[in-house]
Amino acid sequence: QSLVGCKEIKIEITTYLLYHLLRGEIMLKSVEATIETDGKIHLLEPLRLGHSCRAIVTIIDEPDVPETALLSQQTLSHDWERPEEDAAWSHLQ
Repeated sequence: QSLVGCKEIKIEITTYLLYHLLRGEIMLKSVEATIETDGKIHLLEPLRLGHSCRAIVTIIDEPDVPETALLSQQTLSHDWERPEEDAAWSHLQ
């Protein structure tokens, strides 16, 4: 029962937003942020508004990837993407 009600509310909000967006009556702006486990939100860029307004927060739940892994990916890809590497690992495909 509560899950059905939740879905109905989401559809109503989406319909409301779409209707007013198409009429040019509201504006959406996306701002990147991080959210701590206690729910505190930290915007990654300054945001200035002329008045207070509502917001919809979308959670992007992605796995924690160490920064060193991200930084080394480009360097390692030069070695991984050689034809010799493809040939060496072809038996696993």
